[in-house]
Amino acid sequence: MITFVTIAHVMSGGIAVVMGATALAARKGASSHAKAGRVFAVSMGLSSFLGAGLGLIKFETFIITFHAGVLGLTLIISSWLLARGSKGHRSALFVAIACVNFLNTAGLIAAGFSALMLPDQILRGFAATDYFFLAGMSGVALVTDLNMLWRKTLSYRHRIAEHLWRMCLSFFIAAGSAFTGPGAGIFPEAVRNSGVLSFPELMIIVLMLFWLIRILRGKGPQKRIPSV
Repeated sequence: MITFVTIAHVMSGGIAVVMGATALAARKGASSHAKAGRVFAVSMGLSSFLGAGLGLIKFETFIITFHAGVLGLTLIISSWLLARGSKGHRSALFVAIACVNFLNTAGLIAAGFSALMLPDQILRGFAATDYFFLAGMSGVALVTDLNMLWRKTLSYRHRIAEHLWRMCLSFFIAAGSAFTGPGAGIFPEAVRNSGVLSFPELMIIVLMLFWLIRILRGKGPQKRIPSV
């Protein structure tokens, strides 16, 4: 059973990486972008869900996978809610997502400090910095969730920007798992030590910032966000 779940997790994560790259490369607002985005959302959501489950089942060695899976899932769902309509950020589901992100952030911070107390500063196979890094991403999601809940209305431009960065951050998590995380083991040692595997994650952040700037300055796609 665990083997089947692991294979499904890896396969759906691989599809998410390919579709995420396709969506980023496609012209924003085009049908190819929307189709790739839908497949990415479904595959990334499934991979995150399965990853969270694996993290619970094998918590002795993969507990951080649970936290990463929870974050990826909340990012995908909240992005979908924002794409569905202007009132998505005021729904009960969005409130639940904010609560989950709060608990996830608190758990990661606690795990990070627990790791710092250990002689080698490693807790269940991961360094304190790994927990704090993921806590930072989860914390950003939490703060923006609270900001969304505070606002009664969202401008179309703001909604696109929120949809974009949440999708990109979940893509960043998938790419990190594939290239610099557990998936890096499939690459030769020379490739792993070269630093080239960090390039996809860097490109995701650069492209995310590029599109956020364009959107917030009113130069992004003006079409309605396709539902995912």
